Amino acid sequence: MKHSNVMLAGLSALLLAACSANTPETAPPEPVESDEPAPPAEETLAGPFAAAFPAWYEPAEPFRVIGNIYHVGPKGLGIFFIPTEDGHILIDGGLPENADGVLNNIRALGHDPRDVKYLLNTHAHFDHSGGLARLKAATGAALISSEGDRSALEGGFYLGFEDRPEFNAPPVKVDATLGDRGTVGVGGTVLTALLTPGHTRGCTSWRLTVEEAGTPYEVLIFCSASVAANRLAPDPQYEGIIADYESTFERARGWQPDVFLANHPEFSGLWQKRAAQLDGDALAFVDRDAFPAYMSRMEQGFREQLAKQTSEE
Repeated sequence: MKHSNVMLAGLSALLLAACSANTPETAPPEPVESDEPAPPAEETLAGPFAAAFPAWYEPAEPFRVIGNIYHVGPKGLGIFFIPTEDGHILIDGGLPENADGVLNNIRALGHDPRDVKYLLNTHAHFDHSGGLARLKAATGAALISSEGDRSALEGGFYLGFEDRPEFNAPPVKVDATLGDRGTVGVGGTVLTALLTPGHTRGCTSWRLTVEEAGTPYEVLIFCSASVAANRLAPDPQYEGIIADYESTFERARGWQPDVFLANHPEFSGLWQKRAAQLDGDALAFVDRDAFPAYMSRMEQGFREQLAKQTSEE
């Protein structure tokens, strides 16, 4: 089988092509103190994908994006920290090798990781869920996900590549699931879950409003709409994947958030905007054209891949 080569090629394409109303199904639980020690820290940032994607492992200084949203991930992966006076929220965990860097970045911002109340996930792929187990153990936070990705998170597998253990992630218990438009809130900050499946079965985007200099801004932390390594046809990554992509493109067609953030920074131009911010543009991340332009590229790529994979049946 050639799944391994397909996966690496798909991930390469994902990065180079760039150089997601129901009530909650389960009420978010309160985090609990854990007496279990956190897993041992990684001794090195070298990992199985370091040669192909070195930016995934490259440390980056944490910084404030807008309002109370901070980037705390490595150079090549978007991981977002939202502190409040009543506890904090952390979105995504990156790779297993990234977890200690995330914890250190939270400390560098003057916060205690043990005050993180909720861990949220955009989707259950190893480069976004791999660090969650360590982060959950270190913080005692409750992990909230979609039902669609729950089995992959708890089983530690990559849906559709179950026979490829090199794409696994450390299993992590999900404490609660949210349905579409379910909410998570702490300290006056409320995030709304928007189900945008396709990239994974439970791909979840998160929407919130923050304030900057007295003005409110709508922020969308989008899951993903890239095909990347996904099989669309004739042997789909999961049943219903094509319909899921189509529903996400249709749903998001009218979305125009003030601030678009992504778990792969190149999709949203995060580092270019950070450079503008450092040059004095306090609203560098406000760009209402960015998300529609991204989705247009993703939909075009999806249709090209669908045609290509269908022709190869």
